[in-house]
Amino acid sequence: MSARRAPAVGFALAFGLVAGLSVARAADAVDPKADLKAFQVYFFEKFPNVTREDFVNGPYSMDEGMRKQWEEKEEFPPYDFAVERGKELFETPFKNGKTFAGCFENGGIGVRQTYPRFDPGLGEVVTLEYAVNRCLTENGEAPYSYVKDDMAAVTAYMAFTSRGKPFTVTVPDDPRALAAYEAGKQYFYTRRGQLNFSCASCHVQNPGNRIRAEVLAPALGITAALPIYRSEWGGMGTATRRYMSCNSQVRGTPLAPDDVLYRDVDYFLSFMSNGLPISGPGARP
Repeated sequence: MSARRAPAVGFALAFGLVAGLSVARAADAVDPKADLKAFQVYFFEKFPNVTREDFVNGPYSMDEGMRKQWEEKEEFPPYDFAVERGKELFETPFKNGKTFAGCFENGGIGVRQTYPRFDPGLGEVVTLEYAVNRCLTENGEAPYSYVKDDMAAVTAYMAFTSRGKPFTVTVPDDPRALAAYEAGKQYFYTRRGQLNFSCASCHVQNPGNRIRAEVLAPALGITAALPIYRSEWGGMGTATRRYMSCNSQVRGTPLAPDDVLYRDVDYFLSFMSNGLPISGPGARP
């Protein structure tokens, strides 16, 4: 199990939403519900012409030209192969005769919107990717890569079965859950890399703006479309791949794919998107 550790640029650095929405608080004052309200209000006020549900479409909710291209692409989605492969993997029995369905409630169908979740037995956040690998190892199978290939396929299929279902991520009143949430929040707002950017620098301060040819997506709803097919990658990638890619783009050093902090930041961002519908798998430039 990965040990929880501070972000590389300093766990104690001040952080917060732009426009004065929030600042770092003591651990005993962590208030996810207040954060959620402020976070969503900020984006709704910043982009009054974007409907609540449309934020999950990322840059396509921000740019009319890109949206038209995306709508045409969705007629023959580039991620279809991953959904088909994921369904095959999901339904194929393990060597012991069991399948992924035995590891999830409702047979794993239509449950993506409830992840990530805090597991009190483990004392850690369990993302959908983590749950998939846990299922594999508990059934005597080798775990998947956390970044692409079979992991992206299985989670694409599971996301597809949850399309339209709103995020219902919870942060229980457990000190360990609150610490994980806060660690994810601090990681999101901490500057790192040679460019000295935080995740928020692009996805809170500058959504809708361009970096070269790319329109930056809003942080609100950003996890709803995962996993995604990216033209830049020429294939599918998981949430973990996206976080690692962001680290590299700011000329920082990515964490290990199974680092608990990637699970924590996924927990924070998904909680911030509560009420927004699952739209994954998605496609991005």
